[in-house]
Amino acid sequence: MNSFTQRMKEEIRPALGCTEPSAVALAVAKSAEILNKPVEEIELRVSENILKNAMSVGIPGTKLVGIEIAAALGALAGRCDYLLEVLRDITSEDIEKAQKMVADKYVKVYLEDTKERLYIKAICKNGEDSVSTTIKKSHTDIHYICHNDEFLFVKDETEEKKEIEKEEEALSVNNIFHYIETVDLQELDFLQDTIAMNLCIANEGLKNFYGMSVGKYLFQNIQDTKSKKDAFAYAAALTAAAVDARMAGCTLPVMATTGSGNQGLTASLPVIAVGTAMQNTEEQILRAVALSELITIHIKTYIGKLSSLCGCAIAASIGASCGVVYLLGGSFHNIVYAVKNMIADISGLICDGAKPGCALKIATSVSAATQCALLAVNNMEVSHMDGIVADCVEQSICNLGNLGSQGMRETDHVILDMMLQKNSNQ
Repeated sequence: MNSFTQRMKEEIRPALGCTEPSAVALAVAKSAEILNKPVEEIELRVSENILKNAMSVGIPGTKLVGIEIAAALGALAGRCDYLLEVLRDITSEDIEKAQKMVADKYVKVYLEDTKERLYIKAICKNGEDSVSTTIKKSHTDIHYICHNDEFLFVKDETEEKKEIEKEEEALSVNNIFHYIETVDLQELDFLQDTIAMNLCIANEGLKNFYGMSVGKYLFQNIQDTKSKKDAFAYAAALTAAAVDARMAGCTLPVMATTGSGNQGLTASLPVIAVGTAMQNTEEQILRAVALSELITIHIKTYIGKLSSLCGCAIAASIGASCGVVYLLGGSFHNIVYAVKNMIADISGLICDGAKPGCALKIATSVSAATQCALLAVNNMEVSHMDGIVADCVEQSICNLGNLGSQGMRETDHVILDMMLQKNSNQ
């Protein structure tokens, strides 16, 4: 199996609900499983980005929001083996018990002083007995498990670091394009699951009212998806509809990319929508989805799993723009133009947490993706003298990564302070 195929299989995984509260529930569920007693108290220590993304998003099947309810449900009914579908089997009785745990203040949440963007330490207690599970770097990546003062598990990070460095060296726009042009189509069959799963929740969002129903209302203005203009509008509507449903707590799973369900939807659905509307072949659509997914993964290696910038805008929608270029018959240089055009366009779109309003940002990002793709296939490229865009596409991506991972670190503090202040006043 090609290493790029393997990389996609590692980074594209099913998830139920927003992945930050799911990761919290997973850490709690693992601690509760090892404690093997009724959980009387939960203590969470999390990074700013986890708190920011888990504060306001719906928990599937509950009509409730927040990190505390996710943690309580993880302790009561979480299944570790389901990973980011950890809350798949919760019942109405579990929800009632979880609400009581939260109301009785048995779930306590603290900000951890850490440089890690993605960090969760979940401590489950019963009397003097306690178990802690620490997840960091990636949503399902358990690094430590400790029972009282005894470490039961410590992850060896040495080999992982070497593997990451090797993967980052191999990924480039040029190598990705060569892969999707030459890979045996059978190696991409697994992406059919991504297409089916993400289309399912998108169609649910088009049919019913969720959150702001951004996608549903945008779809009402589309006359003919077979026209290029409406095909692009359909891409934005379809993707936004899926996000509407997911952020509002729909119980349908999605296929996440690099730990984010919304990134998974944004990397796949615009490409699927345009490919279907423009009557591209199944092979063309599969190769275009693979291109989009790999460009997204490539950019996220620079930015990290969580950022002060919107990952859907600055990674997945750039991937989607490249996928659309491919479907429109563009060559490698056109894909390079699309990447640069997108970096010039929406590189400053911030992430202020997971919430129903994410559908608005994603509709904007997908609209930009199709616009930049159209410019790219007409050989329109933003000048390398513009802003953070460089002459070399890889340097442009590196600049974008530095902006998201280093340049805007203070932005996270400011955003979270605003969110916490707003909640304290309610």
